[in-house]
Amino acid sequence: MSKEVNVKARRAVVATVHLPGVSDIELESSLTELRELAKTLGYEVVRTFVQKRANFDATAYLGTGKREEIRRFVQGEPLESEDGEALAAPAPAKRRSGVGRAAAKTARHGLAAAREEAKEAALSAAAEGDQRRADVVLIDHEISPSQARNLEDALGCEVMDRTMVILEIFHRHARTNAARAQVEIARLGYLAPRLREAAKLAGPQGRQRSGVGGRGAGEGAGEADRRKIRDRIAELKLELAAMDVERQTQRARRQERQSLARVALVGYTNAGKSTLMRALTGSEVLVENKLFATLDTTVRTLHPETVPRVLVSDTVGFIKNLPHDLVASFKSTLEEAAEASLLLHVIDASDPGYERQVYVTDDVLKEIGADRVPRIRVFNKVDGVGDVKAQKACEKALRARYPKCVVMSALRQGDVARLHKAIAAFFRKGLVKAELRLPWSAQQSRGEIFANCEVLEERADEEGALFRVRGESDTIRSLKERFGTA
Repeated sequence: MSKEVNVKARRAVVATVHLPGVSDIELESSLTELRELAKTLGYEVVRTFVQKRANFDATAYLGTGKREEIRRFVQGEPLESEDGEALAAPAPAKRRSGVGRAAAKTARHGLAAAREEAKEAALSAAAEGDQRRADVVLIDHEISPSQARNLEDALGCEVMDRTMVILEIFHRHARTNAARAQVEIARLGYLAPRLREAAKLAGPQGRQRSGVGGRGAGEGAGEADRRKIRDRIAELKLELAAMDVERQTQRARRQERQSLARVALVGYTNAGKSTLMRALTGSEVLVENKLFATLDTTVRTLHPETVPRVLVSDTVGFIKNLPHDLVASFKSTLEEAAEASLLLHVIDASDPGYERQVYVTDDVLKEIGADRVPRIRVFNKVDGVGDVKAQKACEKALRARYPKCVVMSALRQGDVARLHKAIAAFFRKGLVKAELRLPWSAQQSRGEIFANCEVLEERADEEGALFRVRGESDTIRSLKERFGTA
């Protein structure tokens, strides 16, 4: 009989500073995104703390009072209301979402209701016996190494900023050698300044003694680590360059064998690109309701096949404040978008903050030089906005703002068929029509005509078969030279 093992999720607290220029909607959207990122890493978010400030605290990001409030919560000390009354005894080991829901409830029912819910959640879990309420604090900004160190000292637990959370997700989800190398470069670039901060703390004790052969006063321990990081990054960049040459060679070979139109799916992470990829190509690609489930480019043929044949590629998702090093590292992956003939910009229609998704994706496309590639805006997940009436209202509003957009659900076959038709129509615009004659003695070449052209009409006479076809100009020219015209 097998023994059941209960694996407890690590608990996390989310914290942020609300600056004057940031709206409540923008703030909540960003916090929701960070909570989803935490979920992707396997964390259970038990509480959200927001501090309104004119600017970030230079030493530890959050102000002194908010740091003390978070420390008390994390360490399981009694919390206090504004009038100083104790709210709860040390609590919860048990996995509960009540404390985490309190922050969201603040906006809906006011501070008193949120405080009551936090008190209720803490009291009901107090008997569990685990003093600490959280294992890590996640900061919804990128913070400096010194701010991170000072925060950890003040809170007594691990601190991860938004950039580190994203890097950790990329690290766990990378599958191919290229993706792993790209993520490692970004992680090492993030780690280097943190080593400098650690070296400051080590002081003179961090110096290594000079060895035989003499190296002056010796090399600092932090210095040695940073040199190793520089060397490793240089090594990884050489590996990526070799992989890139191989990819370019394979791409050239494909283009020599046959001329293929290329479509790239781009958009915010978790907008439904991989689900749409499956629907358009009939392929078994990874589909998960998690941020950054796809990091490696997947290429499949559009199905049912069209003339010309169309390759569809699924790319890594974008996100607000994506670390610049990651954008740079993933340029070889994202160049699928820059080199495509058509972009399908996939947007989550069910997300109230979809406009921010549009802005972020447009910004990243501009950064990688893909902003001039023709695109179709695809508003996916419309089935998630509510009932049929709500879906129709949503579609009407989106079409009013984006007249040429496609509003759909990747789970509905009829919607996918409409998008398939729009893709085929885009590539047909550059095709030419012609008539070909295939002698009876060359009927074995019929398959070649059907494979490379769209046959609009076929008829026969004494000399052979006559085809009225539509195809790419180079293909038509080659077939005419071989078989002649009608």
